[in-house]
Amino acid sequence: MMHPCVFIMFSLLLLRLQDTTANQLVAVGGGGDDNGVTTNKCLDKERDALLQFKAKLQEPDGSPSKWRPEDGDDCCNWRGVRCDSQTGHHVTELDLYANGLVGEISHSLANLSYLNVLDLSSNSFHGTIPTFIGSLTQLTFLRLSDNSFYGTIPPEFGNLTNLQYLYLEDVGRCRVENLEWLSHLSHLMRLFMDGISLAKANRWVDVISSLPKLSYLSLERCELSQVMYPHSSFLNSSSSIEFLHLENNNLNSSMHRWLFPLTNNNLSTLDLSGNMLDGIPKYLGNLCSLITLSFDNNSAVVNFPDFLNNLSGCTLLSLQWLFARRSQFKGSLPDDIQNFSSLLYLDLSGNHINGTISEKLWELPSLEVIDLSQNHLSGAISENIGNSKAVFVDLSKNPLQGVPSTDHMSNLSYVMYLDLNSCKLGPHFPKWIQKLENLTRLDISNTSISDTVPPEFWNMQFDYLNLSSNNITGEVPDLSSNSGFSPAIDLSSNNFYGPIPHLPSNLELLNLSRNKFSGGISFLCQVVNWFFKFLDLSHNSLTGQLPDCLRHFRQLTVLNLGHNSLFGKLPPSIGSLIHLEALYLYQNNFSGELPFSLKNFTSLTSLNLGANKFSGNVPVWIGENLSRLYVLILRSNNFFGTIPSELCQLANLQILDLSRNNLHGSIPSCLNNLTRMAQVGFLPPPNVHPYTSNMYYGLIDEVYVDHAMIGWQGVEREFMRTLGLLTIIDLSSNNLTGHIPHQLTNLHELLALNLSKNALLGEIPQQVGEMKNLLALDLSTNSLSGGIPSTMSQMTLLCYLDVSSNNLSGRIPSSTQLQSFQASSYDGNAGLCGPPLSRKCPGDEEPQVGKNEGDGEDRDEDWGWFYVGGGTGFFTGFWIACGALLVNRRGRHVFFHVYDSFKDWVYVKVVVFIAKLRRIAHM
Repeated sequence: MMHPCVFIMFSLLLLRLQDTTANQLVAVGGGGDDNGVTTNKCLDKERDALLQFKAKLQEPDGSPSKWRPEDGDDCCNWRGVRCDSQTGHHVTELDLYANGLVGEISHSLANLSYLNVLDLSSNSFHGTIPTFIGSLTQLTFLRLSDNSFYGTIPPEFGNLTNLQYLYLEDVGRCRVENLEWLSHLSHLMRLFMDGISLAKANRWVDVISSLPKLSYLSLERCELSQVMYPHSSFLNSSSSIEFLHLENNNLNSSMHRWLFPLTNNNLSTLDLSGNMLDGIPKYLGNLCSLITLSFDNNSAVVNFPDFLNNLSGCTLLSLQWLFARRSQFKGSLPDDIQNFSSLLYLDLSGNHINGTISEKLWELPSLEVIDLSQNHLSGAISENIGNSKAVFVDLSKNPLQGVPSTDHMSNLSYVMYLDLNSCKLGPHFPKWIQKLENLTRLDISNTSISDTVPPEFWNMQFDYLNLSSNNITGEVPDLSSNSGFSPAIDLSSNNFYGPIPHLPSNLELLNLSRNKFSGGISFLCQVVNWFFKFLDLSHNSLTGQLPDCLRHFRQLTVLNLGHNSLFGKLPPSIGSLIHLEALYLYQNNFSGELPFSLKNFTSLTSLNLGANKFSGNVPVWIGENLSRLYVLILRSNNFFGTIPSELCQLANLQILDLSRNNLHGSIPSCLNNLTRMAQVGFLPPPNVHPYTSNMYYGLIDEVYVDHAMIGWQGVEREFMRTLGLLTIIDLSSNNLTGHIPHQLTNLHELLALNLSKNALLGEIPQQVGEMKNLLALDLSTNSLSGGIPSTMSQMTLLCYLDVSSNNLSGRIPSSTQLQSFQASSYDGNAGLCGPPLSRKCPGDEEPQVGKNEGDGEDRDEDWGWFYVGGGTGFFTGFWIACGALLVNRRGRHVFFHVYDSFKDWVYVKVVVFIAKLRRIAHM
């Protein structure tokens, strides 16, 4: 049986092929590029019209840039142009799909009066859609999709009486106020108007129903719920529609009245996803040709048994694909499911279906894919499962407890994909899995297993294996001889130990992080797959050198060897990893200078080489070539020399950590060019790296989340998913000299600045108070002099400050924040005075007699409990508000990454929250 994804892609390809065949479309017109040189010669008038059209456009290299007089007079040979000798060599087709064109459509195209095909889609045309297009009455195919138009769709389109295909989806911010013009297009077969507002298009159903040949209608995101009079009360016409898409229109049950005229016994696909329906009308059960019904992301509660009952006509015999993900279904999975005898694909994931799984489900003779994940179903898999041909079973996030018997599972001989992540299978390893002879994808991550893996299990053949986030122990055997074993293996966060064995040579993803593996990593030389994408061996006890056999890893995007005991220089072959997006070597014993070949890593977004023994100058090519970096961590190495000014070219940089090296010289004043630290309005960087592999039944869809150890308020913390929210500069523990550049104060989005333990001198810049988002500032152990700038009283979010061990003098400015810090934050400055120091400034008055000295302490204690309560409430409220965000498939795969890193997010947010509370309390 054909895979659903293959079926959908094949259908879309067939539709495109039919469009092309019906209209004799060519992707490159005239034969100038691919079809040879034609003897036809276009008319001067039409040639000039094309040149005038081109003259008003901005364009990238290629496409109509070849339309030049010096290239020849015959425009029939130009790219995207086709002529027809039967019309006297007139231009009949203009296909400029996805050519990167920018500008307005020139009126000169009105001179191409013989056009049959006009495709200007997937460009950046703007302005209003020209009315003159309505004069091109020979058109049979018109596509203006994916542009940036605005205004109304011209009613002059009603003159295009020969039109068969009209594609207007996502044309921009456009609307239709009267759809009457559409009724003149009696030959129309396909109509796409997604994203166009029909809110004022009264009686649009009447118009659609009057089109005798219309077979495909897509009206997604058309504001249909706002139409006051969608149809006439006396409407009685039959529809020819076979594919009907009405997604994301906020429709409710009032649409039942006008949907009926659009349905017929030819309807094979109906998509009602993204609406507010509390059920479906019973007449949908009489659609004897309905094959696919989509009801995803419905926001009103629906009783699932009632939903099935309303399909209980001839539809239950024809329906093959039922998609109802995240649709607020409640109730049970009833025995009535057995009546849908043609069902191939059933996806009810992310609902509130409860009770036990009906035994009748497994009796469906054609069922191939079942996804019941993220519901409230309970009970073991049924005994009466022997007749099922299911090849995909996803029961994850259901409260299944206990181990099904071997007899139950042995009948599941067709199962190819089993997802039980976050079910409670443990503590013993589920040995019945070995009975699933055709199993190729297995996810039993986070299932409370505390056991060893049976030796026979490793003989199974997987495309994808995920045993992560359990407490599995033991050694992993040699898997290199198992040619069918998984190209994607995730054993992370367990207690596997011993050497890493030889693994399959076809690996694409390998995650063995956070275990107890030891020994070397020479096994990498046995992996010869050019499509190897992810390698994470971090947080183990690995030793030895990085082998020089990385040349065949050219597609690798993530390499994490952090938190091990690897040593030596980086091998020459590391320069072959030109597609790397993230390189983590943190906390090893690597040494030597950074290879010059790393300058070719132009896709790199995160470079973390901290806590090693690298030496030499900080390379200038980092700033010159690695323009996508948002994380640069070189801390705790042996780098020397000055900080290269070329680092200022890293406009995307958010985390710069050069601390604990031997750098000298001054701080580059150009650091204010680090745009993401200086300007607002930037989205967080892409700190998630997707891994997708198309296996037989569905995609393997995983993500890898950036993480790093960051010095934060004097403590080293690991940040993961929240890493992209941080903006930090840490240059501490070097030998930097000179003044603090006042340009640093232009970094208005900076959250933490650490310049401590250097030899800086001069005054703290007066403009420092402009850094109003700063949460942490450490200038301690320098030779700074002068006073603390009064502008620091404006830093109302500051929650960590250390200016100790300098030569500062004068009164500490009065503000909400500055007096709330401990006196130790100011120690070692003999000239400083005023609260919170006990040293009084000249002219200060004696404290009033009789003041209760315990008041301050009591108040601090009260506030401490308030902060704890506030943080706890914030944590709870966050999960209530955001729990619903975790019901999608991608959310399920990354949930535990999110869980691990959520505390970091809360930490940052609570710090800001408390800072604001302190400001209010002291007002």
